[in-house]
Amino acid sequence: MLDLIRKKQKTVIVKIVFWVIIAAFVGTIFLVWGKGSEGDGAAGTTAAATVNGDKIGFQEYQAAYRNLYELYQNVYREQFTPALEKQLQLDQQALNTLIDQTLLLQEGNRLGIEVSKTELVDSIAKISAFQENGVFNRDRYLQVLAYQRLSADDFEAMQENQLLVDKVRTQLQAGVTVSDQDVEEEFRTQNEKVNLAFVKLTPALFESQVKIEEAPLAAFFAEEREAFRIPETVALRYLQFEPDRYRDEVTYNDEEIEKFYRRHLDRFAVEEQVKASHILIKLAKDADDKTRNKKRELAEKILAEARAGKDFAELARKYSDDPGTAAKGGDLGYFPRGAMVPDFEAAAFILKPGEFSDIIETPFGLHIIRSEGYIEAGIKPLAEVIDKVKTGLAEEKIRQIALEKAMDAYNINRKNGNLEAAAKTNDLGLKETGFFSREEAIDGLGNAPEISAAAFTLKEGELARPVVLPQGVILFAVKERKESRLPELAEVRGKVEQAFRREQSKVLARQAAEEILSALGEGKKLSDLARRHNLTVEETGLFARSYGEFVPRIGNAADLAEAAFQLTKENPVAPAVYEISGSDIVATLKARQDADPADLDAARREELKKAVLTRRQEEAVKEKVNSLREVAEITIAPTLQSSFEKE
Repeated sequence: MLDLIRKKQKTVIVKIVFWVIIAAFVGTIFLVWGKGSEGDGAAGTTAAATVNGDKIGFQEYQAAYRNLYELYQNVYREQFTPALEKQLQLDQQALNTLIDQTLLLQEGNRLGIEVSKTELVDSIAKISAFQENGVFNRDRYLQVLAYQRLSADDFEAMQENQLLVDKVRTQLQAGVTVSDQDVEEEFRTQNEKVNLAFVKLTPALFESQVKIEEAPLAAFFAEEREAFRIPETVALRYLQFEPDRYRDEVTYNDEEIEKFYRRHLDRFAVEEQVKASHILIKLAKDADDKTRNKKRELAEKILAEARAGKDFAELARKYSDDPGTAAKGGDLGYFPRGAMVPDFEAAAFILKPGEFSDIIETPFGLHIIRSEGYIEAGIKPLAEVIDKVKTGLAEEKIRQIALEKAMDAYNINRKNGNLEAAAKTNDLGLKETGFFSREEAIDGLGNAPEISAAAFTLKEGELARPVVLPQGVILFAVKERKESRLPELAEVRGKVEQAFRREQSKVLARQAAEEILSALGEGKKLSDLARRHNLTVEETGLFARSYGEFVPRIGNAADLAEAAFQLTKENPVAPAVYEISGSDIVATLKARQDADPADLDAARREELKKAVLTRRQEEAVKEKVNSLREVAEITIAPTLQSSFEKE
């Protein structure tokens, strides 16, 4: 029988569990968020946030963020970029989720809601990751928890908290209802479509109409002169100590080889890896029970054949839905931890070579895994990597020699700044750069922020300490400096004319757009007005409200997307000029496709009712959480608060 922790303490949050359905190590039930505020070290004892006195530790927050990151990474795959991560504000999402869960947990305690021992045991026994042949297996349970570095006590406390939160959510959702009228309105919202005719007025179309006259240009320059300020610039003289020049000076002995090897053991480390083959039976997340049962029956049949001795590679070629591996007999090759989705990885690393997994479900479908081999983590012996060690040691030494020679030259000549003498001593050519600003690349050196930063603090002729760049060690001095100043029009006339033309083009484009909008209001046709302005009438094609802020062929245009569904045959003109990505858009209703609830059959009506109910139930929970937040005492660590505010 499981040893259970009964949650009696209200001052310490041991574990928090996020309720989103994802493929985590226990299947599709929940995602574990951290290890609470009782972790080891400063990170564990310092609060990322405090909610009514209950601490959310930094370890817990970091684990929450990491798991959320992996969730989105698995969903978006190659489309998950740093820009998308920033846009999604995953760090704030993670902390807000922990705060919301803590509030719901506290509310459950306040209401006196309890989780029985039977409920806890049953919930854990139903988790497929802990089962063998559909039955809970204690050894497997402990093995999976060990893989996740969780104790049974911690996991059970966490699961008990989750069940309590689920009970609070269920209670909050109990009074939510959906009427037939609500269903029909949802049907209209989802299926009503519009097609807009529009013209796009880009400033570039009007550039040829802009006349550059001296008086307006001078007035524009006088007003915007600061924008054309010429920045401070410097020019350098420098010596480049290239490491390859000193390769013939390199010597080393066995002791140095041994030390380099030990100093860089991480370079010769071998990750723990498993070699596996698999058979994938694709299964959509939203598959109905009939489809799900049919796919599982097929997977069970294949697994039985494999365990009975049939060639796994042949079974993979025959049944697998993975286009990348089916033709290769399901072979995935060797892969380390972190390369596969969590459920798949957990199963693969538990198996011994030659063993088959049970049926594993991931976001891709149902998998049968066969372990083909295993490599234990370790360090390659010196004898095996001796050539790499010698090469690495030689590279290290030539870079060190280059740096030492540059430092010697600096120490000898820093008082007089005599680069000529340093060049002669080291048989190097003295080089010069052109003038460059703080933000510009340097002629011959490229982007070198460390050199730029030092250069603008030096006096003319003063030597800077050597700077290490990929191409060598650079010893330099400022040859000449030019202070920042406001230019005369003649010096930057080309840039000023370009900016003036760009600005006036925008004005002309907006004037034309306003004229078209006004004429449409007077009953003129968009096609005639477009022809008059040498524009092309385009159409969005039919689109629904489900597109959100996106309008086809135009882009993200929240105001236009909202206005589009207010347009009618009697009032077909969008009420404003919309600036989208630098262009002005004027739009009218081309066609409207209304949705008739009479087209709803019973199955679709029931499906919509469930969808509306689910959404409103979540809204009910969110509303309660928001009300709890309003009266709660919530503090966030200053370091986190500061990072959030910068986003």
